[in-house]
Amino acid sequence: MTRPIILIEDEPGIADNVVYALKQAGYEPHWYHEGQAGLKAAADLQPLLVILDVGLPDTDGFEICRQLRKTSDVPVIFLTARSDEIDRVVGLEIGGDDYMVKPFSPRELIARIKVILRRVMTTTAEPDHTHETAGFRVDEAGKRIWFQGQLLALTAYEFGILALLSQQPGRIFSRAQLMDAVWSAPEESFERAVDTHIKTLRAKLRAIDPDHESLITHRGLGYSLKPSDRHHLHKDQSKVR
Repeated sequence: MTRPIILIEDEPGIADNVVYALKQAGYEPHWYHEGQAGLKAAADLQPLLVILDVGLPDTDGFEICRQLRKTSDVPVIFLTARSDEIDRVVGLEIGGDDYMVKPFSPRELIARIKVILRRVMTTTAEPDHTHETAGFRVDEAGKRIWFQGQLLALTAYEFGILALLSQQPGRIFSRAQLMDAVWSAPEESFERAVDTHIKTLRAKLRAIDPDHESLITHRGLGYSLKPSDRHHLHKDQSKVR
């Protein structure tokens, strides 16, 4: 049975178009007019993804996302009439995976849903192909990353950034390089989105180890993953020889 996609949207005209597009794409949409009803449904139905309007009649969509993130890492796409960058940044900082500014094309929404789901779908088996570096274990196929033995709850973009950095610890990736590699439509996003996801990644890593700084900022250049001490030791020893 197909797992549902939850739509929380108070404008019937927009909701009807989104529901129709979801059905045509083969998904099982469940539409809720108010935030709290949609939040309860997300707990009951365990959806593939949540489409969440920012402006709701009962509760702000950002607050609904905050409550959802306490118990679930289900992907969230925000729908908003606000085009200001600060609103988009807030949505990403509290755990949103993507956003669309009204008016938008339902066809584009479906395309973004498919990209996000491809990134976050996990396998049920234990990872067969993983690599370990600098305290991380990365399962590319299952889209999972462990830090110091603990599985991280990551959004699609957080996973993409951390997985890419982990491939070459010490290498500096510019914001543009990270966006080109990770974002589904980098030309439609903004470079500050990278900074926002780095910030949320740091918070998740510090929750496990407050004293370890894994993500390094290189001002004016970009970001890198700090190599392990063992890696530095091997390099130093090779120089002595």
